Formats: sequence, C-alpha cells, structure tokens
Amino acid sequence: MLRRLINSIGPGIFILGYIIGTGSVTSMASSGARFGLSLLWALALSCLFTFVMNVAISRVTMLHQKTILQVIRERFGLTATLLIFAGVMLTVIASVMGLMGIVSDVIREVSIPIVGGNGIPPLLSVLVISGLLYYLYAAGNQNFFLQAMAILVGVMSTCFLLTVVFIAPSPATILQGLIPSLPEGNDAPLILAGMVGTTMATVCLVTRSYLVAEKGWSVNDLRAEQRDSAIALTFTFLVSAAIMIAAAGTMHAEGIEVSSAMDMVKTLTPLAGSLATVVFVVGIIAAGISSTFPNYLLGPWAVFDLTGRPREMHHPRVRIAVLAIALLGLVVPIFGGRPVILMIASQAVSPVVMPLLVLFVTLLLTDKRHTDRYQNPRWLTIGLWVTFIFSLFVSYAGIVGLTRFLQSLGSG
Repeated sequence: MLRRLINSIGPGIFILGYIIGTGSVTSMASSGARFGLSLLWALALSCLFTFVMNVAISRVTMLHQKTILQVIRERFGLTATLLIFAGVMLTVIASVMGLMGIVSDVIREVSIPIVGGNGIPPLLSVLVISGLLYYLYAAGNQNFFLQAMAILVGVMSTCFLLTVVFIAPSPATILQGLIPSLPEGNDAPLILAGMVGTTMATVCLVTRSYLVAEKGWSVNDLRAEQRDSAIALTFTFLVSAAIMIAAAGTMHAEGIEVSSAMDMVKTLTPLAGSLATVVFVVGIIAAGISSTFPNYLLGPWAVFDLTGRPREMHHPRVRIAVLAIALLGLVVPIFGGRPVILMIASQAVSPVVMPLLVLFVTLLLTDKRHTDRYQNPRWLTIGLWVTFIFSLFVSYAGIVGLTRFLQSLGSG
C-alpha cells in the first residue's frame, strides 16, 4: 500500500525537488528579508495556480498521450511552439548561470577559513561541479546521486520548517501578508516575478508533461495525478513560506537584506545556531546541483518534440548541446556579476511567457471536439481562466522588473 502510494506520487516528488532549489531559497529569502511577509499572498496564489496548471497540462498529456509541446505544435503550429520553447530556454540559460553563481559564491565563502586567501576560486568549483554533472549524464547513472541530493535538500527544508517554530509570526501578521498588495521599492516587481517564477515556472510545467508521459499515465489515472499535484504543491507552499517567514523573522526584523548568498545563513540561525552555516551550505549546494541537472536535459527533450523525432539522449549532438548548456555556468565566475540578483532575475524571465502557455492549455482543454467524453470539471475551467489573468499581471511585473534590472546594469 505504501509503495503504491509512493509510486503514484513520483512525478510530484520530482517537481517538488525541482521547485525547492537554489532559486526558490534565494527568491523567498530575499522577499522575506526585504519586505517581510508582504508578498505571502503571491506565494499562495502561485502555488494554487501551479496546481491548476499541473492538473491541466497532465490532463492534456494523458488525453493525447503526447507531451504538451507536441500537442501545441499539432494544434497551434510551429511558430507558437517555438515561442514557448524560446521562453523555456531563456529561463534555462539564465537559471544555469544564476545557480552556478550562487553555488560557487557559497563554496568560496565557506572555504576561506580552510584554504585562506579568497577561498576556492568560483571558476574552479563550477568546473568541478559541472564536470561531475556532465559525467553523470554521459554515464547514465545519475539517479542515485540525485536522490542523495534530494535527501540533503529535504534536510535543509525541514530545518526551515522547524525554524518557524522558534520565530512563529502572529496569525494577524500572516493574514496581513495574505492580503494582495505590492510593497514599495524599485525592486518589488522583480522580486514578485522571481518568487512566482520559481514556483509557477514554465520549465517545471513543461517538465511535468514529460514526467507524466514517462510515467505512462493515461486517462484512468486522472485522480492519481490530481493527488500527486496536490501533495507536491502543498509541500511547496509550506517549505517556501517557511523560508520567507524565517527571513522575515531574522533578517527583516534587523533591517538586513540579502546581498550575498551567505547572508541567507542567518535565516537558520534561530534553529541551528553555529550549525546553521553547515546546514545551509550543504543544502544550498545540493539544491543547486539537483535543480541544474534537469536544466541540462530539458532543451534536448524539447528539440526532439519540435522535430518530431524519438528521444535519443545520448546522441553525439545531444551530448554537445548538454555540454554547451553546462558551460553556461562559467559565465558568472569568468565575467562577474551579483549571483543573488541574477538568480532572482533568471526566475523573473519565466512569467513573461507564462500567459501564452496558460492560454494554449486553456484552449486545448476547453475545445470539446478534442477532449471527447473527458470534459473538464468546472473548477478546472474557471481556474484556468483565473490563472490566465494572474499570469498577465505577473508577466507585466516581470517585464517591469527585468527592465529596471537591465537599466541598473547599464548605469552600474
């Protein structure tokens, strides 16, 4: 019975591990440190609407027995599919650069007392980690390694949840944070879009379709899929909210913002004390690794769908493509940059193309000619249209935030 339950929620566990990564920790900690719980409502809505999209995309995949990109190409044409693909790849590219920037920055900081000087050079650490991940991909034996990383991320997530016990905000503060409002600050739109983008991520939603297809689920598994999505997004909200609350109760209370990766260690201090650094460092490195590996594979997966060819993930051309994506992690160590703000900006890219994906999925599921007797429950149809409206708002915030970010880079 327990094994059957675990097997039935496999894709949800994968997506949970994908979402709760370096980007999520950075975005939630930055939001909590900068604005307290003012953006808790955005997190709650993004988890709710991600559940709606998870169910909808999984439903499309199960009804058609094809991935979402394959169905979009058949129904809306190559141009429409390329727009989604471009948005996914922009997110992947920016995410790989941001993730490796954060991880290498953390390794550099913690290695200073050990090796002296400025610590382990970021370029060296990125080369080692990227080389390890590429080797695992080429050898095809990455499952055990990624499971170990997931356990370490789980330990860090549990610590964030327990931290809330020490700094539990009042119910009134939580309720106030659930009232939609945009806090003051030039960076508020970017942080809002980054928060939503790391949860309601285009890459995660497209990956969801691949996982359901690989799982072999059919229309007979609609209920199992909904349970899977509900469990995954419930835990996503709890862990993400815990990170935000921990940052609000420690850093925001003292007027400290997240300007470097190691600043986020303070969020675990009430629970772990002197062990906070160890727990955070191990967890954030594991989160970065576990989140980066799927990014390596998503591009080739999507290309196979665009070309209508079967997936041959170890074809020489695919190996070259994966290597090219892995090398993107060297951008920050070589050219410099602020890893934290770059990580948030990379997450803010995703919501820009989200309305298009939501619209396509909504049209696919509301066309009675193609859904046969498996019509949507009313809550899903309504939820999709509300999700579309929300995605338009967040897309606008993402465009404003990214514009201001690029302007700051130009002026800096």
